[in-house]
Amino acid sequence: MATKSSNKRNAERIRLGVDTYLAAQPANTFNYKQVSAALGASTPAAQKAVALYLAELAFDGVILETAPGKYKMPKRNVTATGTFIRRSNGKNSVITDVDGETIFVAERNSMHALNGDKVEIAIAARVKGREPEAEVTAIIEKKDQTFIGTLKVDKHLAYLDTDSKYLATDIFIPRNKLKGGVTGDKAIVRITDWPDDTKNPRGEVIDILGKTGENNAEIHAILAEFGLPYRYPENVEKAADKIGPGITDEEVARRIDMRGVTTFTIDPRDAKDFDDALSIRQLPNGNYEVGVHIADVTHYVRPDSIIDREARERATSVYLVDRVVPMLPEHLSNGICSLRPDEDKLTFSVIFEMDNNARVVNSKITRTVIRSDRRFTYEEAQEIIETGKGDFSNEILTLDRLAKILRKNRYENGSVDFDRLEVRFDIDENGHPTSVFFKESKDANKLIEEFMLLANKAVATAIGIPVKNKKAKPFVYRVHDVPDAERLTNLAALCRTFGYKIKTTGSARDINRSLNKMLGDIKGKGEENLLATLAIRSMAKAIYTTQNIGHYGLGFEYYTHFTSPIRRYPDMMVHRLLERYLKGGRSVNLEKLEDECKHSSDMEQLAANAERASIKYKQVEYMADRIGEIYTGVISGVTEWGLYIELDENKCEGLVPVRDLADDFYDFDARNYALVGRRKRHTYRLGDNIKVQVARADLQRKQLDFALIDEKNPPKTVEQLKASAKPRPDFEKPRKKKKSRRR
Repeated sequence: MATKSSNKRNAERIRLGVDTYLAAQPANTFNYKQVSAALGASTPAAQKAVALYLAELAFDGVILETAPGKYKMPKRNVTATGTFIRRSNGKNSVITDVDGETIFVAERNSMHALNGDKVEIAIAARVKGREPEAEVTAIIEKKDQTFIGTLKVDKHLAYLDTDSKYLATDIFIPRNKLKGGVTGDKAIVRITDWPDDTKNPRGEVIDILGKTGENNAEIHAILAEFGLPYRYPENVEKAADKIGPGITDEEVARRIDMRGVTTFTIDPRDAKDFDDALSIRQLPNGNYEVGVHIADVTHYVRPDSIIDREARERATSVYLVDRVVPMLPEHLSNGICSLRPDEDKLTFSVIFEMDNNARVVNSKITRTVIRSDRRFTYEEAQEIIETGKGDFSNEILTLDRLAKILRKNRYENGSVDFDRLEVRFDIDENGHPTSVFFKESKDANKLIEEFMLLANKAVATAIGIPVKNKKAKPFVYRVHDVPDAERLTNLAALCRTFGYKIKTTGSARDINRSLNKMLGDIKGKGEENLLATLAIRSMAKAIYTTQNIGHYGLGFEYYTHFTSPIRRYPDMMVHRLLERYLKGGRSVNLEKLEDECKHSSDMEQLAANAERASIKYKQVEYMADRIGEIYTGVISGVTEWGLYIELDENKCEGLVPVRDLADDFYDFDARNYALVGRRKRHTYRLGDNIKVQVARADLQRKQLDFALIDEKNPPKTVEQLKASAKPRPDFEKPRKKKKSRRR
């Protein structure tokens, strides 16, 4: 039997062998099996010792874990360059350019670099058991940025109390740089100077948004936070106002005139920018002609005009809780281009000939002129679908029947069926949320969705598959990459514990069919929230690019965005490329087109972030009126700093801080999405049902905190909650940039 001393010697020998192996691996990736084989460690005990030592080295930061169980040596020179990440809790860091390693930078060693600055750093010698640490030696490139907060102004001093999680200090402002701001104003401030020997930076006011707490000021602050415009330039609006409909006899003669065909729009009840319409008529052979008609925006907005430059920069309309910030001036978006009823409109159309089983017999892409007969809301169209009665009921019922066949075929061919509720608020005249309702996708919504998908697919296919074996010309595709393999594997393992199976290998069609079956089987069951949430998180993010890899989530080889040019710039790009290529024009510059695609993808993500922030703000504002009330909910997120809870009644989400779980010390189990108590092993897991009390609502930080309610934690009075409320620390840690999974 091995003695303790011999076991210790063996362990030391293995560690020494691993250290020697690592010294010879400056660039290679390795796992414990490769290291074990190199050392001749063939027994399970020896291999386990290797695996444990590698995990220990990764925890200490000596090596990097690039994927679960895979490691490499960090390329740590004496100096490096990277992006500075500033945090208001003092946990600053730099993400290095070479390998994306995150290295801690103490405030005293930061040279007052701001979040996003490109810096040069000197890396300190490694101290075993401690995180690597660096010192900023030069700021290579300063990122242009502003900060938002509330002004405090008195006779001798003025400063901005910032809302930012990236800056812990106030910004001092000379009185002649206030731009008329007074105490209580919400302001945007630029840092102009930050001397090495001072704690606070100095700055100047760029704009006054209004009084802190007022709805307009707060919504404009959200837009400014993400670098999005909150006003429309007056000169661009004036340029748009000069544009007329231009529907002359000469223009109509260049198009297919479809004004005599039954045509209508179906949109949200508060919509004003109607950029798509459907027409339908039965042909003599018994088939149906279905037209998908899209506002011909690029007929009015010429390339590189002042309107086009503004639209290209914005790239998208931004849909916030109480307003739309349009990509195009209102005269165009809600007027000239909007497919309003009883008005002649110029359109770019995809016209399908479909048989009774929704098979596309023929199609063409062409410019048209239409006249909408009726504007339907989704609710009105849904009532016709459900009752069979109303204006154009035969046409709507026929389109609904064809759409359902299209949808059934799409799912059978591998499209993923994610169907999530969207939270919406009823807002009073002051912008205050008075109630919550849910936007649910019904048959009327899905009718429109199917024909828009069909048109987008047809356009992408027409350009993506060139005739006569010619090379495909540069085009804008909407692509969606394969799911994250590790997340999908973890999802499959978790599904098995509940008795469901999903495939992780095989064709995309087979994997997605298994996902759809699982998503259907869990409807209404306790595990629905957990598994549906994880399924969405396993997905990649859809983007715009010239490199077509297909759309995984839809199961399409070719897909683009053609149907919303009033609110998306990529659709305008597609319209222009279509016009060019259908006329036999030459290819455009691929590199320039890809740059425009990337900009549009980036702006889409910013708009989505702003939308979520506006929803979060209204959620906190809505729940601020309900401090002390008790709700049931589900754990919607698990982190090392606490549990995120989504309330059943209104879908508002808040945090139960881990510091408030006082019955035990809880460890974060990332693999199982859980917090686990060390002593009692009590577990809180993603998807668990839970009861909470509204404890704190911080409008400035858009933070909502809950308190757990159970046998050991009885409800508190409002006074007790207010007395015990503590500001939430800055929990977020710097991470490597990852793709979001918003589809």
